[in-house]
Amino acid sequence: MAPRTILYTGKGGVGKTSVAAASARRCAAAGLRTVVMSTDPAHSLADSLGAPLGGEPTEVAPGLYGQEVQAQDEMERHWDAVSEWLGELLTDRGVDQISAQELTVPPGMDELFSLLQIKRHHESDEFDIVIVDCAPTGETLRLLSFPDICTWWLEKVFPFRSRLMAAARPLARTMLDVPLPGEAVFEEVERLATNLVAMNEILRDRSRTSVRLVINPDRMVVKEAMRTFTYLNLYGYLTDAVVVNRILPPEAAGGYFSDWRATQQEQMELVRSGFAPVPVLTAPHLPNEVIGAEALDLLGDQLFADHAVEQLLHEDLSRELTSDGNGRATLRLPLPFADRGDIDLKKAGLEVIVRVGGQKRTIMLPPALAGYETSGARFRDGALEVVFERASDERPAASG
Repeated sequence: MAPRTILYTGKGGVGKTSVAAASARRCAAAGLRTVVMSTDPAHSLADSLGAPLGGEPTEVAPGLYGQEVQAQDEMERHWDAVSEWLGELLTDRGVDQISAQELTVPPGMDELFSLLQIKRHHESDEFDIVIVDCAPTGETLRLLSFPDICTWWLEKVFPFRSRLMAAARPLARTMLDVPLPGEAVFEEVERLATNLVAMNEILRDRSRTSVRLVINPDRMVVKEAMRTFTYLNLYGYLTDAVVVNRILPPEAAGGYFSDWRATQQEQMELVRSGFAPVPVLTAPHLPNEVIGAEALDLLGDQLFADHAVEQLLHEDLSRELTSDGNGRATLRLPLPFADRGDIDLKKAGLEVIVRVGGQKRTIMLPPALAGYETSGARFRDGALEVVFERASDERPAASG
């Protein structure tokens, strides 16, 4: 059976690494074969666990393994041929060798390669649960949206690459003096794209995988979490819990921290009402830094007193497509916290393109809707509803 996978993400500094490590220790204590892995380039998982970690899973306690994925190793495994071709191309154009090496990897790709370790663990059957300490939310969202782009390339570009290359080579040789990539480069890119699409299927399997947002009860952090929650729904990823960390205790209500606690309580009301029905897990501001087994276990006890870590805490679908059987279908896409004015919608063939703020999602409709046209859309109760109707020339004739 595929392992249960939990991705923890949040704004930098909210304690997501501590929460991920505490969750992993609790799972291992329950007898589950557990790996907790960091894909954040600024690794701090080893510090949190109090044990040295490397690019491969390292046992740090009975049944518990830690891993700080080394992006450079992953790039050499998945991007070597492309990097070599781009490096030669750049150095031939006068770019110094060191700069050329840096420019062969697009920004963010190193973290994307790190996420492929999730696919590896799903295929290995070594672990019952995979816990991921992700990069801060902005990076995570960019990476989670990338497999959609890969799907488009696999479907639209790669089937025609041989014809495109045959037509382009004479032009490149005679006019541009540009060496076109060899077959090894295309094979590597296609293999990477295929792996990313497979990883995407793992991450969107709502029966086994979920995202948990880690926040502090501070206004700016909560606002960012709301935007992140909207975008996760847009991309089709299940958020099964919100973790609120570092809540000031009741005794802080008087004295120096009274105003801060009052602000936190206001934000807690917003979190509970705004994210409902998604469960909200809470932990107090602990007196000491959360490092090492004892502190992590204390944090885990606070967060999961009423739930098992591996439990799927919320199961709502992020989108639904229904048909009434009479030439009419409705796509419903929950977009909590979005404003009507932030949403833009376009349909092209079987692709529905939804923009919310600065994020875009392309949703592929089933082939059965090829003959349908968009007849209307509305945003209500935090969800976008798009209505499709069979094209007029394809509607069945009325009987009688």
